[in-house]
Amino acid sequence: MASIANLSFSHPPLNSQIASSASVCVSFQALACHRFLLPVILTARLRSSRKSLKRSLAEERAGGGDGGVLDLDAAAVQREESESDGVENGAVDGTVRSSQRTSIPSESISLGIKEPVYEVVEVKPDGLVSTNKISRRQLLKSSGLRPRDIRSVDPSLWLTNSMPSLLVRDQAILLNFGSLRAIAMHERVLVFDYNRKGSKAFLKALLPRLNPKNTSGGPAMPFELEVVEAALLSRIQRLEQRLMILEPRVAALLEVLPNKLTADVLEQLRLSKQTLVELDSRAGALKQMLLDLLEDPYEIRRICIMGRNCTVQRNSNDVECSVPLEKEIAEEEEEIEMLLENYLERCESCHGQAERLLDSAKEMEDSIAVNLSSRRLEVSRVELLLQVGTFCVAVGALIAGIFGMNLKSYLEEHVFAFWLTTAGIIFGAVAAFFIMYSYLKARRIL
Repeated sequence: MASIANLSFSHPPLNSQIASSASVCVSFQALACHRFLLPVILTARLRSSRKSLKRSLAEERAGGGDGGVLDLDAAAVQREESESDGVENGAVDGTVRSSQRTSIPSESISLGIKEPVYEVVEVKPDGLVSTNKISRRQLLKSSGLRPRDIRSVDPSLWLTNSMPSLLVRDQAILLNFGSLRAIAMHERVLVFDYNRKGSKAFLKALLPRLNPKNTSGGPAMPFELEVVEAALLSRIQRLEQRLMILEPRVAALLEVLPNKLTADVLEQLRLSKQTLVELDSRAGALKQMLLDLLEDPYEIRRICIMGRNCTVQRNSNDVECSVPLEKEIAEEEEEIEMLLENYLERCESCHGQAERLLDSAKEMEDSIAVNLSSRRLEVSRVELLLQVGTFCVAVGALIAGIFGMNLKSYLEEHVFAFWLTTAGIIFGAVAAFFIMYSYLKARRIL
């Protein structure tokens, strides 16, 4: 680089051109600078040699030299000019091509990450339903959201974002109710994973509310509130339906289990308890979400001003609008609070019922454990009695074994020795058994 930048020629314009080129090349890589400067330097040298040749020919023509030689020299000069022009053009083309080769990779640099494309169901305020494919970039641009906001409704992250959430942004409301994930905007709602049960229940609850024939003639709520209410309604209805199915099953098990302990009944109890734990967790999480939303008036006012030219102050919660809308916003805020409180009561009812059934199942499990423990205790007592009796009989067998040896003891000569020995063994075994039993009772082992 330094050697190229320090090159100089006898012509000032050429020196200034090389100096400017060298100053520009400081910001590029060394290889690119060499590729760019070398053709320029060669072209400048050809131009300087051509100018000096023209000057010498002009001097000879002025001095009256030979015409034929001048003509040959002129033809040679023209041939050199054409060759130098070709070299110059080739050098320029090579420079352009090299610059293109160096610039194309820089423009086509990519991280290799494929932009996700979501397949969503789009519902308009007039009830029009359509299935579309939208990329993440288009979704962010149309909804005014940030990339971190999309994570709460991204279907690919449903394992990490299982907790219910209702996030309010300037132009959209993000709904995450487990299997239901949607983005509600002023003029449409986008539903992700529309084939799942939660999404189907949401669409089933939302579409009749958007039909003008089903309205009672009263003032309709804004589209965003209709979406939020349909989402809460579908979620709580699913919890209530599962509880209605599960409650009689648990009641039947509670009646049977104290007297009938079988593997099938115990397995049904385990599955019912597992379902109750899941329902209790979901109802509790939804209840906590509604409580947090009701305790934050800033979020409720952001829902009210969505789609309007208004702003909310974070500290004072005051609403500033370009057009006076304080009365309408206050009425809408009261309506939202009543709506959330209504669904909070239903959610608390589901949560309380699930907790009651779960407590009954846990108490039944404790009762079963006590019953099984008492049965094991009885079995242990019987085993202990059998072991004591076996010990006493083993002592009598020891005495019989001693007399069974083929050795003379002079007792076999007496007629009554056999009967006396047998009676002694039986009496001793019974006496030893009662002595051991009394000892174990006194120590409260039996």
